[in-house]
Amino acid sequence: MIKKVAIIFTFLYIKHISKKIDLGVKALNSEMSLIEVSLDKAFEEYEAKFKALSDKKRLHIMNILTEKGKLCVCDLIPLIDMPQSKLSYHLKILLDAGLIEKETRGTWSYYSLNNQEVEHLLSEELCCLLRR
Repeated sequence: MIKKVAIIFTFLYIKHISKKIDLGVKALNSEMSLIEVSLDKAFEEYEAKFKALSDKKRLHIMNILTEKGKLCVCDLIPLIDMPQSKLSYHLKILLDAGLIEKETRGTWSYYSLNNQEVEHLLSEELCCLLRR
């Protein structure tokens, strides 16, 4: 009789533990999918930033903004020697990638380098995503 009770308690204990393990595995799987989603989102953001940086005209624009500071499109046109429509196209790509910032005053738009984001791209954080 004692053996039967011991076996029943052992069985119930194993069943209880297996439920906890199952819940733990489900939580871990859920957490892993969140990490995968977060990594996917991070990779997409970095992809957009590096695509924006992959054009020498946009790099030139960023260099000018680094040297001159906040500039209006009308001030950028002679410095970069491109039509306003093409310049606006490149500025939009840089803006969407978060590499530059835009400040509107009345009808004028002034652009400046987003130093924080550029520093972020050059930081250890990105390197950590790619290290073992």
